[in-house]
Amino acid sequence: MTARLESLVQALLDGDQALATTELGRLRQDKVSPHRIVADGIEEAMARLDAKCTVEQFNLLEIMLCGRAITAVIKALYPPGQPPPHTRGTVVLASLEGDIHDLGKNIVKVVLTATGYYVVDCGKDCPLDRLIDTAKAHAALAVGVSGLITTVVPQVLKVRDRLAREGLGAISVLAGGAALKQASAEQLRVDFLAQTAFDGLGYLDQIEAGRR
Repeated sequence: MTARLESLVQALLDGDQALATTELGRLRQDKVSPHRIVADGIEEAMARLDAKCTVEQFNLLEIMLCGRAITAVIKALYPPGQPPPHTRGTVVLASLEGDIHDLGKNIVKVVLTATGYYVVDCGKDCPLDRLIDTAKAHAALAVGVSGLITTVVPQVLKVRDRLAREGLGAISVLAGGAALKQASAEQLRVDFLAQTAFDGLGYLDQIEAGRR
């Protein structure tokens, strides 16, 4: 990791929005790709924050400030207003019921939108019925579920069966998030377990290419 990327990570962890966006500008001037900024900057900061969130070190204010800084950097990196044509398929995202964390999901949303997918965001603490109904209504290519806490694992295990019950067995199921990455795709009964936002993008690109 370059010193500049490390400076971005530290600014994010400190919750310093101004410094984080300044460091982002310097990285772009240095021709560092958005892919690397997300993978080695934003996601690295999230991983370090997650590692600190033990019972002894948990600090809600620190998490909130870091989250706001990350959100500011994402908006600066992928400014809204002129999204690319949505021609690559629809992806439905959600942090399932019981999980109110959505930073990781929001990063995935930005990455997918910026690369041409139409993303329907069901938000956080999303009931399984809403996720399935949304996937059906939008004829989704895939659904992506995020889980930062282990209590959502039982919900994840139900997604595949619920889709099949509604005649939606062809929809791919992707999972990600700190809690879910402790298991395997087979254990979670999903098609793909992403370690990073760009892992998920790569898998979706394979699916989308196969449908052409």
